[in-house]
Amino acid sequence: MEKPIDSFVYWAPRILSIIFICFLALFSLDVVSPELSFWQIVVGLFIHNIPVFILLIVLLVSWKYEIVGGIAFILAGALYTGMILVDIFKNSFEWYMLSSLALIAVPAFFIGVLFIMNWFKKN
Repeated sequence: MEKPIDSFVYWAPRILSIIFICFLALFSLDVVSPELSFWQIVVGLFIHNIPVFILLIVLLVSWKYEIVGGIAFILAGALYTGMILVDIFKNSFEWYMLSSLALIAVPAFFIGVLFIMNWFKKN
């Protein structure tokens, strides 16, 4: 019989990553507009959801190999943080950039750390 902490460490990153991926997919709905044709909307949704598809593939692989999910989600958070920092240096600092980091980069880092904890516990 498993201890409750083992079950939590196993399921938490998987469930949180599903929620996180669905949250990111919501941002693609800004493509839908009455002025656009059906195919323009389909192409726009596909382009906006490329990060979602990549993270979905990472989740499927990391379901068995947790280290892949740990590294990939931490890299995704670092990539997004880098993109925000480049935007800050090119333009100017705006306060909404901190909220976008809190909404996207921090959960990605947290999910990555949970996957790595699961990997360490497994090994």
